[in-house]
Amino acid sequence: DKLNNVVNSTSRARIPLIAIFPNTPKSKKDFYGSEALNENNLVCKAIRKIKKINPEIGVMADVALDPYTNHGHDGIIKKKQVLNDETVQILSEQAVLQAEMGCDVIAPSDMMDGRVGVIRKSLDKNNFKDVQILSYSAKYASSFYGPFRNAIGSSQKNKINKKTYQMDYRNSDEAIREVALDIKEGADFVMIKPGLPYLDIIKSVKETFKIPVFVYQVSGEYSMIKNSIKKGILDKESVIESLVSFKRSGASAIVTYFALEIAKKI
Repeated sequence: DKLNNVVNSTSRARIPLIAIFPNTPKSKKDFYGSEALNENNLVCKAIRKIKKINPEIGVMADVALDPYTNHGHDGIIKKKQVLNDETVQILSEQAVLQAEMGCDVIAPSDMMDGRVGVIRKSLDKNNFKDVQILSYSAKYASSFYGPFRNAIGSSQKNKINKKTYQMDYRNSDEAIREVALDIKEGADFVMIKPGLPYLDIIKSVKETFKIPVFVYQVSGEYSMIKNSIKKGILDKESVIESLVSFKRSGASAIVTYFALEIAKKI
């Protein structure tokens, strides 16, 4: 119900792309994340509406099951283990559905192995060769996602462990391996997430692969800076300083909740 204002403001600010994320009602969540394949789920309806308001603006949507599962994990679970291949098959169906709705950039954020290649083949097979893949290639098991998980309703009373598929923040070499695999499988560009604690990863990936690198300034980073400004601990220049640090490290583009606010200044 607020998309008109968001799209129009984004267009005026000349921001090229909107990333959308769903808050799925608990009644529509299940063990398998079935709502992800519903063409009338919140993401699908939002994509259609955004394209109706402004067909020229880019739309990016995550491909992952955690907003739709009642256990909060990014994949199908059996005996407390995430089933990689079974999850990837569902993700490829989700990607094709989002492309059918009008999504321009498919963003697999699940960190399952091999999903980029399967999604690329599925998109091509269904005549979506121009739909791009932005792979969350280096997504760390981070403490900075908390506010986002609360916002989309995927946080759990008992903290869940995603370290079997998200990356260990102590490991930098793995990021290079993951990015190399995703590029080989057909990723058009890659995402580093979070941003500020991983400036070295941004720089290393950019210098190694010369591929467009997106950086996600996640909810915890945003909340830290925003709340510090509100309390007078930091001034507003800290927002620009944080974003410039991404560019200085080699970021081609930045996903940030400060986008509308900052676009007016730059």
